[in-house]
Amino acid sequence: MVTARAAATFDPDGRSAAAARGFVRDALLGWGLPEVVDDAVVLVSELVTNAVVHAGTAAEVCCLREEETVRIEVTDHHPERGLPSLGDGHRYADPDGEGGRGLLMCSALAERWGVEYAAGQKTVWFRLTLPAHVVGTRYAVPATPGSDLPSSPGPVHVAVVQLDEDGRVLAWNPDAAALFQYPAAAVLGRPWADLAVWPQSPGRGLGLTDTLRLARWEGGYGVRRADGEEVEVYGAQVRVRDTEGVPSTLCLLVLEPDRAVLRSPARTLPGERPDPTGPRLDLLAGPVDTDDLDTLLQRTVERARDLLDADAAYLLLTTDDETEFELRAAAGLNHGHRRHARFPVGTGNRYDSARLPSVHEDLSARPTGLPLLADSGMRSLVTVPLKVEGRLIGSLGIATAVPGRYDNEDALRLQFAADRVALAVESTRLTELERLRRGSLSFLVEASDLLAGTLEHEQTLALMAQMAVPTLSSWCAVYTNGDHGASAGLAFVLHEDEDRIDPLRDLLDKTPAPEAGPTHGVRFWTAPAGTAEALGLTDSPELAGLLGETVVLPLTARNRVIGLLALGVPSGVRFRQEILELAEDLSRRAALALDNSRLYSERTATSQALQRSLLPPDLPEIPGVEVDVYYQAAGEGNEVGGDFYDLFTIREGTYGFAIGDVCGTGPEAASVTGLARHSLRLLAREGLDAPQVLRRLNAAILDEGSRSRFLTLLYGELTPRPDGSTELSLVCAGHPLPLRLRTDGRVDRAATPQPLLGVMDDLDLTAEHLVLSPGEVLLCVTDGVTERREGRRMLGDDGLAEVLTGCTGLTAGAVALRVQRAVERFAPEPPSDDMAILTLRVPTQHTA
Repeated sequence: MVTARAAATFDPDGRSAAAARGFVRDALLGWGLPEVVDDAVVLVSELVTNAVVHAGTAAEVCCLREEETVRIEVTDHHPERGLPSLGDGHRYADPDGEGGRGLLMCSALAERWGVEYAAGQKTVWFRLTLPAHVVGTRYAVPATPGSDLPSSPGPVHVAVVQLDEDGRVLAWNPDAAALFQYPAAAVLGRPWADLAVWPQSPGRGLGLTDTLRLARWEGGYGVRRADGEEVEVYGAQVRVRDTEGVPSTLCLLVLEPDRAVLRSPARTLPGERPDPTGPRLDLLAGPVDTDDLDTLLQRTVERARDLLDADAAYLLLTTDDETEFELRAAAGLNHGHRRHARFPVGTGNRYDSARLPSVHEDLSARPTGLPLLADSGMRSLVTVPLKVEGRLIGSLGIATAVPGRYDNEDALRLQFAADRVALAVESTRLTELERLRRGSLSFLVEASDLLAGTLEHEQTLALMAQMAVPTLSSWCAVYTNGDHGASAGLAFVLHEDEDRIDPLRDLLDKTPAPEAGPTHGVRFWTAPAGTAEALGLTDSPELAGLLGETVVLPLTARNRVIGLLALGVPSGVRFRQEILELAEDLSRRAALALDNSRLYSERTATSQALQRSLLPPDLPEIPGVEVDVYYQAAGEGNEVGGDFYDLFTIREGTYGFAIGDVCGTGPEAASVTGLARHSLRLLAREGLDAPQVLRRLNAAILDEGSRSRFLTLLYGELTPRPDGSTELSLVCAGHPLPLRLRTDGRVDRAATPQPLLGVMDDLDLTAEHLVLSPGEVLLCVTDGVTERREGRRMLGDDGLAEVLTGCTGLTAGAVALRVQRAVERFAPEPPSDDMAILTLRVPTQHTA
């Protein structure tokens, strides 16, 4: 006897075999026959391929459900093709050949099969035996309509309870007293919350108070009787107002077995299929907040759990590539699986298909392939897919510790509810994805701005870690490559909990650094967990729950790996794909910033070392003369300045000093500075006087050709005399003139200007002589002092002379410090030019 029939025709093209497979699969699953789906699909695929490819005609597929078998027929319109022989050497019987392979498979897989000929057509048919049903799992299919009558052994009591606006009992009928064993006098005025056992978790979803304010509601919950026993009831309530407009709630209650008395008949909206399973389940129960996906999902699983009287519920959403489920909400599952844990969509078990509603009657008899429920104590499970326009977007499951608790009716009621909530979930998820996308862009823009705001190597390392924690991970470690191919070394560690930074660093110090690997992509890294296990630290308080999934990303800049970025999350947590993609974007930006900071640090170190080499390491002590020098390079130290000074011994009793300024900065200026400083010492010690020394230096500078730079220089020789004074011989070649501070506070120029060096071949230079008496000061500066500006104002020679006038009686060091402070205070901005100050003072008391 045929109990169901499904038929379809497929055109003779290459896509027909796939379409036929889908048609047969849907038909058999729709009839609740998953056990024969695989064999039927294989056979139909071969037979339809024979018809549309080899015979070149359309194929008609007809599925017939019989009492104990399924018969499937494939008809084509090319009957002259012969029936293959299964015993002779005919080519159709060759298992490796193309022709006749479908018939060979029919003989191997089907209980019975055959070929029937008619005018202009040929039909190949086969029968598959339906296996006997066993306790375990089955797909949910619509049940045969029937009556749902009360099951109470005696009279059905309908309790009528009226509640005021505050949820207190206003009215209590005799049936309520009979059901709950409370007389009316004992409950009038009491809060309904004292008696009702509401299944909703406190603070999550729709509570009792909010439910009582709904216009209409029905569902199941518990009521505590006078003897303390809790009874399950099914209730229907309506919100009413009296003649004065005061609201109250009227509740009708029956015992759970009598719920058919109150349960509303199903209503079908226009264009919607009817629900034959009973009253609708409303998983939304209120307006949908499209800005908060997590709240929507959590509210959905809690209502699904409560409305179907389950012990636990969960909701999975598919990843972007639809190959994995991600746990997004759960209720009643208190073990180790955390939110965003992932599970494969296909488990290989035909009963665990996520694309159809399923009823798992006893998980102990046939465990599900979902590790989420392992060791949870759940026995019965119902799962339904969430689909939008035929595309799988998630799965909703409810479970209880009682075996055999759910049937097809429960699964289909949940499926109808899931169909209604799926669109809201998908809409909210798309909103969340758009928000995440914009947030990711904002995050990357902010990260780029912060990383571009510094060139300090250590600060860049810290910024990288701070951008990653806690936005991307709970902890972060940065490894940088050593010099000359050395392995990467741990450079920085950060954890969202500061108390765990030191234990984490200790563990990573004991863990071999990850290999450099490819120049892009995310790699999982298990070495820290392995080290902790090997050292017996897995259960230590410092590392408890610390090491979950860990990934490593290469820091690639300028086509080479300069380091590694390790990110980790707590145990039981997995990285979401969008987080990993965001981490890859961050690593690329961070790598470039890190390489820039490395290059800058190296350049700064080189410049500072070169700058130090251009200045004298120590100043000689000159008997009878106080000497002090202040030197400050402008900028951040990445350029070698052009200002220099020197003080050296020419011969016993005679000393040379110089202060100069080379045009420009950088390597060219540094080369001229080094040439000038070392040439001065060499030439002065050859016995040349000051003009001869500068003429020879001028020639050496001009010999540099295109690398030469002009140079302003104040060079002098000083000789302390027995009477306590000091004799000086000076040549000021284009340099700011030295100033002489006399003991009475007068300031005058100690030299006259002469041509600068590095411009003309023949220089007419003359030495100028003066004697510094005890208490007098000679001040020599570079143009960074005299040309200090604020807007249009400039300190100049006159301003410097005014500062020096107030330095009478001060030591050489005090004079230099006062001049330096005056320069800094002249303008609020920091100095933009190098600055050198050389002070010589003859003390008023001299000990020979």
